[in-house]
Amino acid sequence: MADEKVGYSGTERAAVLLMSLGEELAADVMKLMGPKEVQRIGQAMATLENVSKNQMGGVLGDFISEVDNQTALGIGSDDYVRNVLVSALGEDKASGIIDRVLMGHSSKGLEALKWMDPRAVAEVIRLEHPQIIAIVLAYLDSDHAAEVLAMMPVRTRPDIIMRIATLDGIQPKALMELDEIMERQFSGTTTMKSSNVGGVKSAADILNFVESVVESEIIDDIRDANNELGDMIQDLMFVFDNLADVDGPGIQALLREISSETLIMALKGADDAVKEKIFSNMSKRAGEMLRDDLEAKGPVRLSDVEGAQKEILAVARRLADSGDIVLGGKGAEQMI
Repeated sequence: MADEKVGYSGTERAAVLLMSLGEELAADVMKLMGPKEVQRIGQAMATLENVSKNQMGGVLGDFISEVDNQTALGIGSDDYVRNVLVSALGEDKASGIIDRVLMGHSSKGLEALKWMDPRAVAEVIRLEHPQIIAIVLAYLDSDHAAEVLAMMPVRTRPDIIMRIATLDGIQPKALMELDEIMERQFSGTTTMKSSNVGGVKSAADILNFVESVVESEIIDDIRDANNELGDMIQDLMFVFDNLADVDGPGIQALLREISSETLIMALKGADDAVKEKIFSNMSKRAGEMLRDDLEAKGPVRLSDVEGAQKEILAVARRLADSGDIVLGGKGAEQMI
């Protein structure tokens, strides 16, 4: 459980709220969530302990305040969802997100893959054409896709990433055929929409979640085949050191979403610029306590540090996708 230095993360607050509802209501709510949300909240529910009445009251109070500012008008309408996303993100940035959201209403085969263990997904698609594998991975959440990619034969990984990077939208007929392939493993029928999945950014997002050694090997192989494409992918990747370029409000929003244990582990392998960015956006007392904890932390495995950093980066990308923070990697658009 997060301590007072960082407080409950957003996931932990959601877990506290659901536990306060009782088993039946909590189950009904979780049925409406996606696989990643269910997994994150389930893990938080399993690890939370000694939640006081005051803490629970605070979470419930925050929830009530949020609900007071919300409206249910238009919810459930595809046109409403499309208009809101376009207004918030602009036509270009929203197009891929819109298609992925609305596609989920009718796509049974592809949606089923999102709920499957990465190893099981790898087994389903292993013998398919690399272009099919690329489309499937582009459709999955980036961290999920990275785990599936790691289970593909080493020699095929660069080819798959290059195909993802060069995807330029998917036609309705192609999506229908792909969903039929997936439906061979499942059941049901579907009517497909076109989707703007894939592209260089999608390839970069997936590689962000791959182990560092594997990531370097894939980038090197891609550069051997297409140096320009390799540079384009790497320029769009956002790594932990890039957190130093995130503004203060963005760092503060990020800190509210992560536990102190994860933060300490991640900072063990961070450069001084990132550490100072974190410290400068905490209260003096919290910063001093974090420095003490870092100094007291003994030697840790590099894999644990990288795992913690990737966990934080996953939260950062989620906040960026929702518009709560702006990431400032070297491939990011300049603001004026």
